[in-house]
Amino acid sequence: MTRAPRYTQTVANLPATVPFIGPEAMQRSAGKPFATRLGANESVYGPSPRVIDAIAAAGPDVWMYGDAEAFDLRNALAKHHNLAIDNIVVGSGIDGLLGTVIRLLVAPGDPVVTSAGAYPTFAYHVAANGGTLHTVPYSGDHEDPKALVAKARETRAKIVYIANPDNPMGSWHSAATIQDMIKDLPDDCVLALDEAYIDLAPAGAAPLFDMGDPRILRFRTFSKAHGLAGLRVGYAIGAATTIRMFDTIRDHFGVGRLAQSAALAAVQDVEWLRQVKAKVATARTELSAIASENGLAALPSATNFVTIDCGRDGAFARAVLSGLLARGIFARMPGVAPLDRCIRVSCGRADDHALFATALSETLRELGNADVT
Repeated sequence: MTRAPRYTQTVANLPATVPFIGPEAMQRSAGKPFATRLGANESVYGPSPRVIDAIAAAGPDVWMYGDAEAFDLRNALAKHHNLAIDNIVVGSGIDGLLGTVIRLLVAPGDPVVTSAGAYPTFAYHVAANGGTLHTVPYSGDHEDPKALVAKARETRAKIVYIANPDNPMGSWHSAATIQDMIKDLPDDCVLALDEAYIDLAPAGAAPLFDMGDPRILRFRTFSKAHGLAGLRVGYAIGAATTIRMFDTIRDHFGVGRLAQSAALAAVQDVEWLRQVKAKVATARTELSAIASENGLAALPSATNFVTIDCGRDGAFARAVLSGLLARGIFARMPGVAPLDRCIRVSCGRADDHALFATALSETLRELGNADVT
């Protein structure tokens, strides 16, 4: 008799893969560390000093699980957004929360809509639950809200996903555009609105909260502007009736005591967030200048990264990325044409940008003497 686990048919048919190859794995493969890390959209500016103090103070208590209701953090978030505590659920980053909402709504064969080339972890969760993913192309360098809604109506999708601001392009829509999308959404379709970068976006990018609409779920994180990527803590905002459903299947101890303490301190340090936003704005300007100096075009960004159009096709952009990686610069690129004509570089400090500038010019000079097709 052959001994083997009995995997679900859905899982058995999936490739053994992950949405991203992590920088640590890439370093192990290369046998050397990166000179600078500009590919994961982390905040190199780190968390606020108040967050560091909160982590240190909570350290002796890590023998205890975190509060399963994340009451203090949810209460602080509710006050911050002028909402009720029942409108907020905390989870292990947006990725974990997206996985939960997919499990809540998507059974094998159920239709789900997203954009071709959008944040791949969402599609990864859909595949893991056997959902049927339908995609629409970007319109220029923006996700296309009207096309997404039209596809949702056509397929009778249970969920439609959009990120505003967008990853990987850094583009954004106005609050009015997102509000129009919500207005046109089918009555039984949930909008998963990923606002991971909203803290870094221009004023007027986020629509007002409407807690009376159970179809709208907004996802936010402490991994970007707040500098807590290593602690994995995010939250979803929605109608109390929708948020209550998370309690039926969520990992109730999925956000640990340190993460909750750190996030609570981050919410309360408004001045640190202001400083980070200013640093990101400066960094975007610097990265855009580096692109221009090398004959490339930086796209407008509302995030903590800059997407750079390499001016040719995906093969050329991949060659540029390979040259950067070979020179110790960790960066990434979109994976779907025509977005894959670009590379994506996270905002860093001045010395990070200097290393990137040197590696980019050397790479382009090298490629100028080669036939890249």
